[in-house]
Amino acid sequence: MWARASPDATARRGCAGHTGGPKLESEHEEAATNTHWRQWTDPADVYARGRALRAKVDHALHRDVSPTQGRPTMTEFVKASAAGRIPALMPLRTRKMLASPFSFFRGAAGLMAHDLADDPTSGITAQLCGDAHAANLGFYGRGDGEIVMDFNDFDETVPGPWEWDLKRLATSLVLAGRAGGVSEKGCREAVADTVRSYRTVVGLLAEQPFLDSWYALGDRSVLAGVDTGDLVDEIAMATAKARKNTSAKAAAKWTRREGNGDWRFVPDPPTLSAVDAATADAVVGGLDDYADTLPDSLHELINRYTVCDVAFRIVGTGSVGLRNYLILLRGNGDEPLILQVKQVIPSALGPHLPKAPPAGHDGERVVRGARLVQADTDVLLGWTAIEGRHFIVRQFRNRKGKIDPETLDREDLDDYGRLAGALLARAHARSLDARLLAGYCTDGEGLDDSMLAYALAYADVTERDYAELGAAVKRGELATE
Repeated sequence: MWARASPDATARRGCAGHTGGPKLESEHEEAATNTHWRQWTDPADVYARGRALRAKVDHALHRDVSPTQGRPTMTEFVKASAAGRIPALMPLRTRKMLASPFSFFRGAAGLMAHDLADDPTSGITAQLCGDAHAANLGFYGRGDGEIVMDFNDFDETVPGPWEWDLKRLATSLVLAGRAGGVSEKGCREAVADTVRSYRTVVGLLAEQPFLDSWYALGDRSVLAGVDTGDLVDEIAMATAKARKNTSAKAAAKWTRREGNGDWRFVPDPPTLSAVDAATADAVVGGLDDYADTLPDSLHELINRYTVCDVAFRIVGTGSVGLRNYLILLRGNGDEPLILQVKQVIPSALGPHLPKAPPAGHDGERVVRGARLVQADTDVLLGWTAIEGRHFIVRQFRNRKGKIDPETLDREDLDDYGRLAGALLARAHARSLDARLLAGYCTDGEGLDDSMLAYALAYADVTERDYAELGAAVKRGELATE
């Protein structure tokens, strides 16, 4: 039981010694904005610096796909990605990646980063989502119960070129559209509108007061000016479903009361399985350090709960093979709370960035990145270490929902792309100066065309990689069972 944790402990171990999140710096001296307290910077000067960067790195330079030297084979890539994962689950990961080229893409963020490494960039750095594909956009609940839409998976988050996120999003829309039977023309329109929406929202945020742009949310503000067309019905249905997706609902489905009063998960192999006592003790033992990464008020809140059970749950395509635990906690009366304790490993983007991210706790990297990118994060999001491995901790089924981009028709894919582009712009504007990026993106029709050319070409690369993965399995180089 979590009651073993000392309630009298006053040290905040998770905060001691931390120096805060990474400072984001431009790769060009011209892009660095003056942050001196006593010197105000004219917005026109910031826009001008962005336009100067455009003169050095023209929009047309973003169109070409040029994989770097030493690109791994698919067998080499899959085997390398097994580092830190449970070996027995790697065949499942390969099988999930073979579901479609889009599914392959979802599990290949590191491969794309390898291919992006030598691409020209503007030199403007953002806190990247890191895996900004269309299926990583979803709904979740704010602390006040409102449902917002945002990017919601930050395992790969690191500071890096903003173009990397936009190229990944654009390519994912082509692959999702092709998987859903959308015509090539429809995919092209969706990507073009996505990039245009990104540029438009960057421009709008650049003109807003800093506080207004900082707190722009996915439920209003930014989205008010985005034409979501017929997708509004899909959004309404997904939001309604998300409101019901709570710990109470999950507990009703996956738990039971024993005759002696114990409250347990019901195993449902292979997705949900029991863990041994030693593993359960280790997971529960990590909760003290996790609690210390929360604000003091929430530290007091989480300590009111008592652990009832721990289970292992297999997670999605990109994370298959990582350790992922669910903790069932009991609160006031029969109140259930389910926490997800998810292993994280170093970002697959890190080795391919112009400036390698500093080493440290990868759970802290993910949490700090999410807090910077999202306008509103899960109030119980934190990090811990268990048996020397790094984990994030968050609410499970925190009123989460999503729209599957592979099921969208041509018109809805276009609407979805505009929404995704707007949300990515809002995410980036929290870690870079939107005025600087707006200056770079001015007269951006050429940027739209270049990003479209890149997305179409890289979608073709991904489809070839997907076919090569299938061939490697047939040759017996990789297992799926």
